[in-house]
Amino acid sequence: MRILTIHARKFRYKALSQALDKPEALTGENKEGFFENVLVVFTSVEEGDNDKVVEKAVAEILDVANRVKPKTILLYPYAHLSSDLASPSQALEIMKLLEQRLRSRIDLEVRRAPFGWYKEFMLDCYGHPLSELSKTIRITEGGEVVRRELKKEFYILTPDGKVYDPEKFDYDKYPDLKILVDKEVFGKELPGGVNRVNDYCRKFGFEWEPMSDHGHMRYGPHAVVIMDSIMQYSWNVVRSLGIPVYRVMGTNMFNLSEKPVLEHALLFGDRLYELKVDNEKFVLRYAACHQQFAMLRDWIISYKNLPFGMFEVADSYRLEQRGELNLCFRLRKFYMPDLHILNKDLDEAIKMSRIVQDKILEEIAKIGRKYVALYNVTSDFFEKHRDVLIEFVRRENYPVLVSVIPSGIYYWVLNVEYHIIDNLNRPREIATFQIDIGNGKRFNITYTDEKGEKHHPVIIHTAIIGGIERFIYTIFDTAALMEREGKTPYIPTWLAPVQVRIIPIKNKYLDYAEKVAEKIENAGFRVDIDDRGESLGKKIRDAGREWIPYIVVIGEREVKSNTINVRIRRTNDQKVMVTDELIRILEEETKNYPRVSLTMPKYLSKRPIPSYHA
Repeated sequence: MRILTIHARKFRYKALSQALDKPEALTGENKEGFFENVLVVFTSVEEGDNDKVVEKAVAEILDVANRVKPKTILLYPYAHLSSDLASPSQALEIMKLLEQRLRSRIDLEVRRAPFGWYKEFMLDCYGHPLSELSKTIRITEGGEVVRRELKKEFYILTPDGKVYDPEKFDYDKYPDLKILVDKEVFGKELPGGVNRVNDYCRKFGFEWEPMSDHGHMRYGPHAVVIMDSIMQYSWNVVRSLGIPVYRVMGTNMFNLSEKPVLEHALLFGDRLYELKVDNEKFVLRYAACHQQFAMLRDWIISYKNLPFGMFEVADSYRLEQRGELNLCFRLRKFYMPDLHILNKDLDEAIKMSRIVQDKILEEIAKIGRKYVALYNVTSDFFEKHRDVLIEFVRRENYPVLVSVIPSGIYYWVLNVEYHIIDNLNRPREIATFQIDIGNGKRFNITYTDEKGEKHHPVIIHTAIIGGIERFIYTIFDTAALMEREGKTPYIPTWLAPVQVRIIPIKNKYLDYAEKVAEKIENAGFRVDIDDRGESLGKKIRDAGREWIPYIVVIGEREVKSNTINVRIRRTNDQKVMVTDELIRILEEETKNYPRVSLTMPKYLSKRPIPSYHA
């Protein structure tokens, strides 16, 4: 017998269709169930299991239950844990016996999911060390019952292909990896402190919306420039992969009565926004998967078309816990630049994933950061494709943390999470890619091969730059690191809401200021004019608070010499130049990045004071 015990905060299942010719009869009690604080015992009954095995299994389950203190124990038939299964009739009898013995030995509710049915489930696992335990119980030649315990397995995999125990690995040269390992493997609490990123987010108009559900943001005009720029840039990035990519748009609400929607939702977990309309239940999407897969199953696809991608910046919804919400990072409503790449088979998906991986690493390097990676991998992929993993890690050029999970639970075989270590020395997941072998079949997405036969594609999921807000978190976190090192913090010029501010010392220089602004604006850059009746010092200080990259001060000397006096935030330099020289500098700094229009009136005297600048 093989059992996988998972202590779940919440668990839900529903029987959908017969897996056997003569499955166990469904009743009102066992057809579906929803449980909280439940010990779920995924169970595979193997050939030769008998009364002694049941007794030992009972002891093991009770041992875990006594330590984690669940409200309920749920026995869940799960054939995927073993390839040496007992016959269906034998397995059902053993499951019934296991249920009976547990009921007689513990003062807890004991339930059993029906045998012989395809069931979909949704679980939210607690994060403590006892929350996931896998055990094998068998009979030895001498008739003795033995038990082999397999916890969720963690390894350090290095670029040269060596595998290490995380407890024994030397982290002296890899402090970033140590921080990730401490959190993921050893469950250490994240350090606290004041996160300057929160201040920076508010400075640029990223705020919580108090009149909405908690975890929803509002975006002021400064923030909109940044959002629009990154959304456009995310599209440019996916088009640079060298494959055909199709951009689509769609709805954010999907009917849970649709089987593939329900199955995918149940796999995702309980952090779903659900709503009821006309007595039907809907789920708000948590990425672009639902919409893109719903489209792709209606497309006529040939092997000649593969690989190709489908892309959307999807408004996405996840019911994150209130205590975990973090401005610009962990949100209940956010924007995900989601790309799905269809591949003929696993080999093609692996090759395409290397291209995606290169792009992910290239993009983080552009902002002067590096990632530390967590490779979540199924046990069968870890054993059969070790060479593939080593090649991925070699390309990382840095050791990675590998988490090996039982096969057959998720739709993917490889799920890579890319983390930065932020200004508070905490790992923060930004980018990701996954190799998905399940959703092609689940959503009935097919392509036709050379022989005219239908096949389900292998699908790569990726957010190359991460969620839009998480990319912004990375930008601001980079600025926080600058500030910590005593440098002037700044953001890249292509993202600055106002790239150039022109400050005439007196109103009589306003005409010249307008001519300079017009020339810069016609070149495609965001420029405004501070025409307020404030002192020069205050105007310069206000521009500094907005982190404007280039402040142009115009006085009598500049008008007479047809020049501009430019203060450069990044270097704290002050230079006299002609307008064309500043335009050349802006063009160089924003090369290959989108150009987005100013989202505010050009003249500061026309603007009210927004909440985030009050």
